[in-house]
Amino acid sequence: MKPLEGKVAVVAGATRGAGRAIAMMLGAAGATVYGTGRSVRGGPSDIGRLETIEETAELVNKQGGRGIPVQVDHTVETQVKELFARIEEEQGGRLDILVNDVWGGEKLSEWGTPFWEGSLDKALLMQRRAVQSHLITSYYGAPLLVKRKQGLIVEVTDGYDYRYRGNLPYSLAKVSVIHLAEALASELRPHGVAALSVTPGFLRSEEMLDHFGVSEENWREGAEQDPHFLQSETPFYLGRGVAALAADSGLMDKSGKAFTSWGLSDEYGIVDVDGRRPHWGSYAEEQGF
Repeated sequence: MKPLEGKVAVVAGATRGAGRAIAMMLGAAGATVYGTGRSVRGGPSDIGRLETIEETAELVNKQGGRGIPVQVDHTVETQVKELFARIEEEQGGRLDILVNDVWGGEKLSEWGTPFWEGSLDKALLMQRRAVQSHLITSYYGAPLLVKRKQGLIVEVTDGYDYRYRGNLPYSLAKVSVIHLAEALASELRPHGVAALSVTPGFLRSEEMLDHFGVSEENWREGAEQDPHFLQSETPFYLGRGVAALAADSGLMDKSGKAFTSWGLSDEYGIVDVDGRRPHWGSYAEEQGF
């Protein structure tokens, strides 16, 4: 029996990257996965990427799970409310795992620009997409978990501490999500529900591969532009870590904490799909990051 057989999950922001990989790995563990996002076939979001939630659902099915695509803009409260009403009806009120991976800030970050010289509209929209969307989603998802007195909320972010991340709006968004997990954990603990945050290392996402002009087959060539790229990891490294957390019988002891892909690899013996076990934490320490 697969460890998440019979479990129901929502992965908000499952179109690509870590969200897609998490959805697939939850499916591989046997879960039914509602994968949400704005990009559907024939209707991409303003990010302009080709990936769609229908593709994600098909990939979940190929892993042995059940993928259900639902077009949702998680900044629109009515759409989020309708999502969980649908799940409550279709799954008899059952929800076991909620993953908040909505980001949408790819074209909003202004690296190398002091925040007072950048776009305030972009800075505020980033918070709307990357923080407020998570709060809206948890607001409507948490009651299903509380009702059954079990479950897990996962906040996906960048980093595991509160240090500055090189750009104020970006840093604010990513740090806020870590605290959101801590605060959720405090309020949900009396109800038997866990919440935590997770981060990848140097994520070799679809967009990052495109940035370096490489594919997953020849990704090491990207190191010619940035030698740190050799320490990168596929999104499945974190995806396998989230699946392992969701199946952990001691989950409540982990509630409120921040976890890294490399730390989860150490704890659960996780290997990336390319056979490697990159450890961004050790590498960053060696490099003085």
